[in-house]
Order: sequence, then structure tokens, then C-alpha cells
Amino acid sequence: MLPKRQVLDSWISTGTPADFVTAILALGAARSSAYVCCANVHMVVEAQQHPDFRRILDEAAIVTPDGSPVAAAVGWFHKQPQSRIAGMDLLPALLSEAARRGQSVYFYGTTEEVLAAMVARARRELPDLKIAGTHSPPFRPLTPEEDAAEVAAINAADPDLLFVALGCPRQERWMAAHRGRIRSCMLGVGQAFPVYAGLEQRLPTWARRLWLEWAYRLYLEPKRLWKRYLKTNTRFVYLITQRALSYGLGRPPVVAESE
Repeated sequence: MLPKRQVLDSWISTGTPADFVTAILALGAARSSAYVCCANVHMVVEAQQHPDFRRILDEAAIVTPDGSPVAAAVGWFHKQPQSRIAGMDLLPALLSEAARRGQSVYFYGTTEEVLAAMVARARRELPDLKIAGTHSPPFRPLTPEEDAAEVAAINAADPDLLFVALGCPRQERWMAAHRGRIRSCMLGVGQAFPVYAGLEQRLPTWARRLWLEWAYRLYLEPKRLWKRYLKTNTRFVYLITQRALSYGLGRPPVVAESE
């Protein structure tokens, strides 16, 4: 697996975009019941505050530096430049390479409208991509019987990669709970679904380089996100500053690799 570096209390995988695509497809080809998390600021702060969620990240096969500040923190503390590996970029890259290699995919989560638009785009742009199935689960906790039926349906479809979009931290908890039950590499990519489907715009590259994507998301969903961003972004800056000052006073950063 890819080497990991610690950012606050989370272990973040490192490598080039191509390294991530290769490693994830290898997990899928092996039918490894593993999962991949795409860690932004919200997820790193959530892990710092909640030990149970930190354990979920620790047990992920791969944790991508989804947020620009998370990727930058790898460089700040470990003197190792790291590019952002966003779920929105990873999804189309994996679909393209999966089509080339003959690997199959399954889309789980969000709405039927979004799933239909995703499948339409994939079939238009990647006619060789094997789409094993799609499913939009109800927006409520499943009964044990419903969950067992969904697991059976996914395993019967036998995808290499299972893309999951249930929102953070629900999708990460779902993947962790289904490790060992679903014979695929699971990836929590959340907001990448409506973006890939063409139902939600993404900021241009220059704005993403200025770390403005959070502001755009806040503009789209102010009622849902303003408290989260006010709380998590502020806490992330505070904790990173505190850690930087600690290192500056002679405390060395954690550099051991986690695999």
C-alpha cells in the first residue's frame, strides 16, 4: 500500500495521482474487502475529536489527501510535497482506467436521478466500462434484513470497485461496517457523484488552487454547511498552528510510515 504520513491524528496516504489509481485498482482486482477514504478538513477534524471515527480512518487501506489544506499539511510537517487527490478527480480517473483494464464498477448512494445521469455519461464517454450495477438506498437506517439484501445484491454483481456516496461521516462508517462483508474495494467519494453526473458545477482550477472550494460549497448549501465550516475550518487552523508551534519548539513530527 501507499506510505502514510500523520496530519494531526490522521494517517494520510501519499503518492502521485497515478500511484493512487494503480493502488486502488489493485485492491479492486484482488477483490479485497477494503475501503478508501477521501480526507478533507472536516474529516480530519472529526477524527481528531472522535476516537471511534479516527479508528475508521486508521483502518482504511488508503486515505487520500482530498482537501488542499490536508495535502499542504503533509508538506509542511514532513517536508514532502503532496498534491491534492480529490474524490472528484479520482472518480473519473478510476473509471477511465477501469474501462481500459476491463474492471467493473458499482455506484451506491445519492438519488436515482444522479445515478442515471452518471451512467449516461459513463456509457457515452467510456463505452467499454463495465457497470455492474447501481443502487440508491433510502435516506434512513436500513433494517438488518434490508442491509443483508443489499450486500447480497452487490456481491452478486461482483464489482471490482464500489463507489459510495452517502455523505461524511455516514459513508465512512458504512464502509467500515461492511468491510469483510462486501467483496470489493469500497470508495467514499460523496459529492463526486453529482459533479460527475453534470448536475452540480465545480469551481475552475484557478479557484481550487486558492482553496476556495469550501466557499463555493457554502454558497450552494448555506443552511446545512455554515456551522460545519465555521467550526471545523476554525478548529483545523487552530490545531495546525498549535502543532506547528510545537514542532518549532523542538518537538519532532511523527514520520513513521503506516501501511
